[in-house]
Amino acid sequence: MIRQRHRTTAGIFLTGDLLATLAAFFAAWVLRFEIEVIPVTKNVPEFSPYLRLVPAILILWPIVFHFHGLYQNRRGRSRVDEILTLAMAVLVATVLLSVFLAWYRPPAWPGSTQVFTFSRAFIGLFALVDLLLVAATRMAIRFALPRIRFSGLTTQRILVVGAGALGREITDKIQAHREIGLQVVGFLDDDPGKAGTTICGVPVLGTLRQADEILETHGIDQVYIALPLEAHRKMLQLIDLMAQECVEIKLVPDVLQYATLRAGLEDVDGTPVINLSQVPLQGWSSMAKRAMDVAIAIAVMIALIPVVPVIALLIWLEDRGPIFYRQERMGLDGSSFLIVKFRSMRVNAEATSGPVWAVRDDPRRTRIGSFLRRTSLDELPQIWNVLMGDMSIVGPRPERPTFVREFKHKIPRYMLRHRVKSGITGWAQVHGWRGNTSIKKRIQYDLYYIQNWSLALDFKILWMTLRYALLHHNAY
Repeated sequence: MIRQRHRTTAGIFLTGDLLATLAAFFAAWVLRFEIEVIPVTKNVPEFSPYLRLVPAILILWPIVFHFHGLYQNRRGRSRVDEILTLAMAVLVATVLLSVFLAWYRPPAWPGSTQVFTFSRAFIGLFALVDLLLVAATRMAIRFALPRIRFSGLTTQRILVVGAGALGREITDKIQAHREIGLQVVGFLDDDPGKAGTTICGVPVLGTLRQADEILETHGIDQVYIALPLEAHRKMLQLIDLMAQECVEIKLVPDVLQYATLRAGLEDVDGTPVINLSQVPLQGWSSMAKRAMDVAIAIAVMIALIPVVPVIALLIWLEDRGPIFYRQERMGLDGSSFLIVKFRSMRVNAEATSGPVWAVRDDPRRTRIGSFLRRTSLDELPQIWNVLMGDMSIVGPRPERPTFVREFKHKIPRYMLRHRVKSGITGWAQVHGWRGNTSIKKRIQYDLYYIQNWSLALDFKILWMTLRYALLHHNAY
């Protein structure tokens, strides 16, 4: 039901976005060629070539919005974050439209050999008006939806059977999504100590034997059975009883304590299977991220052409040693690869100590190495790892297998960070958790990134990297 309501909500936002974008298109035409907010220096063009752009726009815009996570329900995302994400999506869609227009050149008129050119001022006005109208439409929908649902017109009344840890957890999750019109009316539980109490702000209405009476008196629409595994017999009896009533029955499996990233229901030839570690970086999302990685990596490599020879020369002049340093790291699905960095330490720096963490004012560093590590310039060659597909631009930082074997036994859920490709920069790094800092904090931020991934979040991390992280005090 929650997923279905999320899809309904996403459909409402999609419809609003399309209507707002269509209105922005016609408003941009009026502003450009009727009102002339930007003076027209040539004749006003025919409207029909512009009208032929509408189908392409109405296809392109939702696709770009989807990849920016604008049709996903995310707890804790502020309106400012949504508007910033929306601005990024409109910018990307406008750039793609401009690339399309660079190739699409219809004839100026039927039978003409001259090509029609679209007004760049019109495209700019369209993008600006579209951002304003889509943002306003989304704010109006967010304002109206909860009020319609809270009015009782579409509210579903829920009874949770079991007031234990499982029942409390599912109740918390339902209450966190009040905007979709679900209301937990109460609990049923056979524990005498819970009778008449309030849990999670919801009353315990009675015992399981009173289920049929409570269903009728409280107008229940859905029943969530959240009993522990040892109550299997009681659960089957309750399902038989509920089957005689006109209510939806939902079974909450007693495996939520093992859910590590996000759980998803899969189907194996009719047999339901619960995936306890589903990640958002799959399918089209994975392809979009890879395309972004390659594009940024190529651009950075071109920009670094004058810089790399200078750094290489300075490294070589100091001790005549190798320019680059290769080290085994663990990446996606626990596979190992050789990370490439500018050498910042003496040759054979770990010959006597073995694998150890770098520390502030590490005596193993060279003079140019100290500068490279403070400025994070030693990380630049990892662009090659990105092009080779070993790493991503953004993701959890890869660790050495020696440290991974140590941490996975000490830190719960540590290996979940290997469900995605490692990155040059990440959510943990831009918040200062880099170098010899708390591994537990780093894991918290890495898992947040994996669970909430979107292209907009990647661009936000890149911006924060450029603004804060390159010269961070923990870079050493």
